Amino acid sequence: MKKLLIVLAMCGLTMGASAQETTTDPVQKYSVATNSFWSNWFIQVGADWNAYYSNEEHGQGLSHSPFKGFRAVPGFSVAVGKWFTPGLGLRTKFQGVWGRQVYDDVKHTRKMWTLNENVLFNLSNMLYGYNPERVWNFVPFLGGGINRNCSDNNYAMNLSFGILNTFRVSNKVGINFELGWNYAEEDFDGISAGKGSRIWEGKDNRLYAEVGLTFNLGKATWEKTPDVDAIKALSQSQIDALNAQLNDANSENARLKNLLAEKKNEAPASVKNYSNAPMSVFFNINKAKVASRKDLVNVKGLADYAKENNVNLVVTGYADSATGSAAYNQKLSERRAETVANELVKMGVSRDQITTEGKGGVKDLSPVSYNRRATVKIAD
Repeated sequence: MKKLLIVLAMCGLTMGASAQETTTDPVQKYSVATNSFWSNWFIQVGADWNAYYSNEEHGQGLSHSPFKGFRAVPGFSVAVGKWFTPGLGLRTKFQGVWGRQVYDDVKHTRKMWTLNENVLFNLSNMLYGYNPERVWNFVPFLGGGINRNCSDNNYAMNLSFGILNTFRVSNKVGINFELGWNYAEEDFDGISAGKGSRIWEGKDNRLYAEVGLTFNLGKATWEKTPDVDAIKALSQSQIDALNAQLNDANSENARLKNLLAEKKNEAPASVKNYSNAPMSVFFNINKAKVASRKDLVNVKGLADYAKENNVNLVVTGYADSATGSAAYNQKLSERRAETVANELVKMGVSRDQITTEGKGGVKDLSPVSYNRRATVKIAD
């Protein structure tokens, strides 16, 4: 009778263990952890096409097309910068080294360069949250710096505006396409007398289009900040589920004890009259190896009883239907059943006393990980 009580009590604990969930902790969409100063640096190199619009050409009726030979010239650029957050960065950029002095339709070639400091705003990350796998990032920028007209030995201050488009190739390399405008003092082209009172006409302007490569240095990604409130809510829901399972197990044990008290003077014909709830052994996703050896503690007691009383056991394997095909889940459930059957054999149960079966993918239990299991019970 004492052995029977032990077996029945173990059978009442149907959900004594749970499989490990593979989901990640919830994270905040827009918040990331701060990286070190030496993280998130980058270098850019590019080739650009420049079109110069001098304040000297006002009133001469020259073509405004940026592709006219008297206006356009190729160039190159080198830049170094750092992202302080996924949405905000700084960049120091050098551009040169050819230019135009435009006041008629004749080429006036000059050697010129520009050194600017830009503030970068990654609107893609600001508006839609940081995503390290995003292919295209839209990055407006603004700033200022200094121009150098080497041919005329002249310096001039300037403002810069533009749009940087970056296209991800890998975590370390990207392709960038940039459109920009440098707005310089009127003597940048070497002639200080300005013409025109409007903003565009009163200064020297340079428009450019650039294609280049971006090389990320060191750590180039950001870790998203865990959502503490969501984690607390998730933990509480798991605690509530475990408490509910414990209450169910306690109720079942109480029922079994009452049933034994009523039958204490009767010799049980067979255990199957009382054992209705199988014991579970859990597995991790896509695995046929027991997730926790603790699950086999209760199975050991049932194995001992089967040996002593020469009763047969049935092992049934399951998989969760949320992942994998039906055919794959059928084979996985059969492998899980065989794994538990082998453990019973190691405990001394004859293989002839064990029957195995696979039920394939199911969605009987919640959360979904509870369906990744094999059950053991006394055969009917």
